[in-house]
Amino acid sequence: MQEKADVFERRTTADVVFDQLYDDIVSLKMLPGAKLSEADIARRFGVSRQPVRDAFNRLGNLDLLLIRPQRATEIRGFSMERVQHARFVRLAVEVEVVRRACSVWDDARADILDRNLTEQQNVIDAGQPEKFHGLDYQFHKLISELGGYPLAFETIQECKQKIDRLCVLSLGRASEAALLLEDHRALAHALKAGNTDDATAIIRQHLGRLDDTITEIHQKHSDYFE
Repeated sequence: MQEKADVFERRTTADVVFDQLYDDIVSLKMLPGAKLSEADIARRFGVSRQPVRDAFNRLGNLDLLLIRPQRATEIRGFSMERVQHARFVRLAVEVEVVRRACSVWDDARADILDRNLTEQQNVIDAGQPEKFHGLDYQFHKLISELGGYPLAFETIQECKQKIDRLCVLSLGRASEAALLLEDHRALAHALKAGNTDDATAIIRQHLGRLDDTITEIHQKHSDYFE
């Protein structure tokens, strides 16, 4: 109990509720269309309804919850329109980040990225492709930070959040994770060589792989979409 109390002390109650619900929604432990009640969630966490309401509003701003007056709050389904917009914005930003990173990349930066690549390989070898998602996130974040544009990753992250649940449906497969790791290695090599043309071509191909995944998921899980 003391450990739980310490967590609440370090963060606001709304933060704790938000983080747990966010993880449950993104990991698809809670599926699109599921109804949520402020009262039920408050009882689950042993808190008042106000922090739950705050967490709901934050999740709503991320398009993860559909909040309507006098109607039940529900986990929002995927929207092809929002997904396609997020894909467009992310590609535009990340291509520019990679292009500029090529001009400053050095051995020290390459070593940091290589350590991340080693971790990616380790989770695949261990038969834990579900852990790949976090390392993939860290890989792209490192390129933004090491390339000198850490704030650009905030935009990339915002776009990623809109389709993270789709990624979960795909990245549970070892073959998918292994293919993305190949892209990561090729991108790391192009950055180290300072080859802007190769780096931007690779990031376009890498991000474009998700398009087929989105189409496949839309066909197989149409009930998850609005």
